[in-house]
Amino acid sequence: MLQPTQSKLPINLLDLLHQRTVEGERIEYKEGWNPDAILRTLCAFANDFENLGGGYVVIGQDCDANGQPIFPPKGLAANQLDKIQRELLAACQLMQPPYFPMLSLEVVQGRNLVVLWAPGGQNRPYKVPEAVTARHKVWHSYIRRYSSTVQAKGEAEQELLSLTAKVPWDDRFHQATTVASLSRPLMQAFLQEVGSVLAADAADLSVEALGRQMNVVGGPAESPWPKNVGLLFFNDEPTHFFPGAQVDVVAFPQGAGGDVIVEKSFKGPLSRMVREALDYLQRNYLHETVTKHPGRAEATRAWNFPFAAVEEALVNAVYHRTYESHDPVEVRIGPDELVVLSYPGPDRSVRLEDLRSGRAVSRRYRNRRIGEFLKELRLTEGRATGIPKILKAMRANGSPEPVFETDDERLSFVVRLPAHPLARPITAEVTAEDTAEDTAEVTAEVVRVLEVLQGEMPRASLMDAVGLKHAEHFRKAYLLPALATGLVEMTMPDKPTSRSQRYRLTAAGAGWLQAHGAGGVDESE
Repeated sequence: MLQPTQSKLPINLLDLLHQRTVEGERIEYKEGWNPDAILRTLCAFANDFENLGGGYVVIGQDCDANGQPIFPPKGLAANQLDKIQRELLAACQLMQPPYFPMLSLEVVQGRNLVVLWAPGGQNRPYKVPEAVTARHKVWHSYIRRYSSTVQAKGEAEQELLSLTAKVPWDDRFHQATTVASLSRPLMQAFLQEVGSVLAADAADLSVEALGRQMNVVGGPAESPWPKNVGLLFFNDEPTHFFPGAQVDVVAFPQGAGGDVIVEKSFKGPLSRMVREALDYLQRNYLHETVTKHPGRAEATRAWNFPFAAVEEALVNAVYHRTYESHDPVEVRIGPDELVVLSYPGPDRSVRLEDLRSGRAVSRRYRNRRIGEFLKELRLTEGRATGIPKILKAMRANGSPEPVFETDDERLSFVVRLPAHPLARPITAEVTAEDTAEDTAEVTAEVVRVLEVLQGEMPRASLMDAVGLKHAEHFRKAYLLPALATGLVEMTMPDKPTSRSQRYRLTAAGAGWLQAHGAGGVDESE
């Protein structure tokens, strides 16, 4: 909500002004105070027509003919600041429904600026009067078209109306928990990493106040709630709230039909999870092959999978997936390809032929706030750069073209990165030991299998009892690890693929359950 006193931006101001972490279409520079134009732009950001996360209005910042800020900025006179805040408060009350951006008073190179942060609203569509001071007011809705604010007319107005109360999932309140579920240390670490001036004040603010300034807490003062995006980034165990918020890495050194399977799961705050998964992949499965040629000084260098392509594929999967699904993001690595699988597929505004040719541009984004945080952490770039960046990295490495796949129902999205033909394949010598170590662990998934296993059950019934729909994820994350522990066994071990195959507890499994007690796993996990 608009505050008459100064609040602090949760991102780095200079990065914002230079459009390093926020795209130009989400920033509006205003040389001076113009309530009519500024209110229309705030309305457009609040309507957030393409789910980009709203935007910023910088008052006192002039720009050149190309829309780039000029430094030092023109600035605002000190005696204007109070007047602007009073008039802005009155103007925002005219918006239908009322909407109040967050206001920050900033000084850049000795010049005063007013920065308004206008996140996508919870109650769109919003309307504002054509002229704030007009006696007879006419209200219209406004949206952003590229870097311009325009009136929503015709089909655009109808589409905006269809978005009524459709707040993106990551920006919704999570009413099943409290603000206490947010971690102050994680929030402070984020602010320090992005260089926000709010970091200096974070220790003196309550978790609720800090969360409101970062827009990860909302609701009335008497009943504040964390937002889903806040729990994903600023809770140590997001899987407690969103069971699918993890990345599973599965390697098949001998191919999909081989005996060796190496599995590792990554959980935790979203940024940490992504970085740890990428580090693990880079250390264990990405390598460069150097081929020397007789009579030529220059050797040929080729990575099996270029890191830039792997990074972009994984980060985009984490960014664009749905967290309402219990299925994790999955990275599958074999001798011939690295595959990133996520659920669901791209928005229906993305044409299949454009996707396959690498020219896909999403019409509307599924997770507007997740994208904001990933950009501020520099884990992803501006909009619509993911597929082009993957293509560029693969071509620069001399790799075969990547393949992008989805189905007609858009249930899943697959990115296939073929291995470079000159690169040596991953080997199974070291990973065989890792397999035994990883699969022998009695994980929460294994415990769940033990608890629901009654007598002899076929795989389909067991999967239903666990509560999963994705057969491959159930096999890899639940069934195989349970078999590897020796606590569960097949009724027909000599015919593992038989349609009559059933699964049951071993004596050791029954003893484990008796020793540890049933119900040892929280149902929310």
